[in-house]
Amino acid sequence: MKGRARPNTIDLTRADLARLLEHAQPSLTAVEYEQLRAALDTLVVMMNALAGRNATIARLRQMLFGGSSEKTAALLKSIAGARLRGSADSAQTAADPTAGEGHGRMAATDYPGATVLSVPHPQLHAGERCPDCARGTLHALAASPLVRISGQAPLTASVYELAKLRCSGCQKVFTAPSPEGVGAAKYDAQAAAMIALLKYGSGMPFHRLEGLQANLGVPLPASTQWEIVRDAHAPIRPVYRELVRQAAQGQVLHNDDTTARILELMPARQREEAAGPPDAAEVAAAIGARVKGGKSAERSGIFTSGIVSTGAGRTIALFFTGRRHAGENLGEVLAQRNEELEAPIQMCDALSRNFSGEYKTILAHCIAHSRRKYVEAAPSFPSQCLYVIDLLAEVYRIDAQCRRDGLMPTERMQRHQELSHPLMDKLYAWMQEQFDQRLVEPASGLGEAIEYMRKHWERLTLFLRKPGAPLDNNSCEQALKRAILHRKNALFYRTSAGAQVGDAYMSLIHTCGLAKVNAFEYLTALNANAQLLAADPAAWMPWTFRQSLTRIADPRTAPPCIATSAQAQPHPARASPRAD
Repeated sequence: MKGRARPNTIDLTRADLARLLEHAQPSLTAVEYEQLRAALDTLVVMMNALAGRNATIARLRQMLFGGSSEKTAALLKSIAGARLRGSADSAQTAADPTAGEGHGRMAATDYPGATVLSVPHPQLHAGERCPDCARGTLHALAASPLVRISGQAPLTASVYELAKLRCSGCQKVFTAPSPEGVGAAKYDAQAAAMIALLKYGSGMPFHRLEGLQANLGVPLPASTQWEIVRDAHAPIRPVYRELVRQAAQGQVLHNDDTTARILELMPARQREEAAGPPDAAEVAAAIGARVKGGKSAERSGIFTSGIVSTGAGRTIALFFTGRRHAGENLGEVLAQRNEELEAPIQMCDALSRNFSGEYKTILAHCIAHSRRKYVEAAPSFPSQCLYVIDLLAEVYRIDAQCRRDGLMPTERMQRHQELSHPLMDKLYAWMQEQFDQRLVEPASGLGEAIEYMRKHWERLTLFLRKPGAPLDNNSCEQALKRAILHRKNALFYRTSAGAQVGDAYMSLIHTCGLAKVNAFEYLTALNANAQLLAADPAAWMPWTFRQSLTRIADPRTAPPCIATSAQAQPHPARASPRAD
């Protein structure tokens, strides 16, 4: 920069930016105006980030372009070169016990949803003489599986052409009855389950499924899809509420949140979509929401909170979308906890919005979140950060071995006390030494990582003192990926009611995945038996619904309120035929 003039700097308020946009709007097209507005919004966000105390170029780059891998192997390769690859492989194996395993062909047992057909030998049978040697006797062995996969539309249709006859004398028309098993509903229980699974389980927007179905010759408008899942959602609400109640009884509750969009709660965005580009006042309000000091009295953020509850051998995932933070949603769940139970362990990061002050919990903080700060500082402080990361990798290796050995919570804690406690003491002494001997600048990236870990040390090491305390909040972050997938594909919910529908379906679908239950089969069972759910919702959990179906199939064991077969029950919301 020597010999070059320093550029002049000017101070602009959000009102100044709004006036600039207002003056420029007549000379710009609608597309150009939107691009300029987005560029100014981005500039404001960047300036706010740079003005923060924790701002670094690495964090700014991550904010704009996304983060890279945090795996130890990738980190070592990027900052230490090939000479540390051996150490990287061992560290990665500690963090992921399945690392290095092959990805061979899938066995027939990996297709639990496949239709199994028995194919007998056309000429030979067990007990007959061998056709080759004519001395031995043929004995039956385990069948040799042969897997064949075919394709079809996600939703298929059948057209029944009912014969019609008319009398030549009285002109009365006689129509053939519909075949046995064909209900009055146009869309059956499986159709509602498939749409919900694609939308809220796989992130496929309604309009995308509409296009796919049109290409396959079975049209299904997006508006019709929404009506189907909306109508199917009302009867399963008691099951969702029971899921929340059972989650409240868990021993460990993980919680976190991510951003969400609900157009109903975003009036400026909604008007922009309906009436074109916003005026200068709306631009000023949008920029003001991002500028420090421009916060309004009413909370403007919209979030999807994830809560993962573990206990009694079960894991339940819950989702809540709206204005409330993760801690407030956790408080709503804990309000249903039995008073005689001891306080649960709450695993989250150190953000204040994750805490619920109304109900007592035993707080544990996420080691992975603390480790991430060392990953961010590693390019500038490679040796120091790798030292911390290697120690934490050894702790994770011990925890992974506890899971493989099937240790009970108390046994797991005792092993950590024996093997992990010395490692954590060593880490704490090292951090103390960095500050006591002034080996690190407190305001640097490494200094901030150390200070964060020291400040929250007691909650980060709860697993050494409390049976069942987890190391991190990864299970909740993995659950939130389902909500993030929906947000990236569908972009938004239109109303709060739509968000409630999505939350219920995501909770049921993800809980099925955690329980190793076929989500499509489960949702179909709920839809087919919708009139029975309110009477005993606990009987229709992912881990109990099969027993309920068995009772329905056998009238001798069924309770008085269960009288018909699940397969013969149309969904009540679709009992009347839709207009074609």
